[in-house]
Amino acid sequence: MSRAASSGTVLALRRVGAMVLRHYFLLKGSWPRALELVYWPTMQVVLWGLITQFFLTHSAWLVQASGVLIAAVLLWDVVFRGQISVALSFLEEMWSRNLGNLFVSPLHPVEFVAALFTVSLVRTLIGMLPAAGVAILLFHYSIFSMGLPLIVFFANLIVFGWSTGMACSALILRYGLGAESIAWVAVFAFAPLSGIYYPVATLPAAVQPIAWALPPAYVFEGMRAVLFEGIFRFDLLAAALMLNAVYLCLAVATFLYAFHIARVRGLLLQGGE
Repeated sequence: MSRAASSGTVLALRRVGAMVLRHYFLLKGSWPRALELVYWPTMQVVLWGLITQFFLTHSAWLVQASGVLIAAVLLWDVVFRGQISVALSFLEEMWSRNLGNLFVSPLHPVEFVAALFTVSLVRTLIGMLPAAGVAILLFHYSIFSMGLPLIVFFANLIVFGWSTGMACSALILRYGLGAESIAWVAVFAFAPLSGIYYPVATLPAAVQPIAWALPPAYVFEGMRAVLFEGIFRFDLLAAALMLNAVYLCLAVATFLYAFHIARVRGLLLQGGE
């Protein structure tokens, strides 16, 4: 190899090394990015480990309600879409550096929050209704067979999604776009604890109190009561409503506080890392 070629190879390796070093410093300086590296594998192992453990000991469970897993998937998607739609609508303004423009207008922060919730509701319905139709056509299961309880389940789950989305938006507003990955992964932290595909009793005893502090756990237990026993648990509904009210108030208050700090510090005009 000629000296020129050898020198070119060294320079190329140095450039590659410089880019690797850049991304190392990005990871080092942004805990959300570093957390994401271990987050997905861990969540997958925990969630599917619990599902496997439950099915191994309750194989007859599926026979009792053939559509329970489809119903669980569709209802969990309400939480996900409720959360991600709020966060994405907020991120759209961050990506376009439009927050400063919005808030030199008469728009009030509370009105902004209300708009995010409205957009989230529309997006969730647009996503859920075709999926429910596919379940009817391909698997002959209609989630609408649950009747009026479905409306209550939907409302509680989307409100929890809104709470999570507001909390994510507050973190992004505080830490910048370096924290945007939180918007994509946050809601899945609750999946193993929400009893989506298995009862809360399947969880280790030490973890169950945490699960019962989450509104989705009550919703999915209520869903199984409707599908398996044909009864609607008003006690579960009351607990879910109470927790949702607390979480939504805390999430909106946190966002408004983060917004106030961002306005004072001039962060609304910034959209970087």
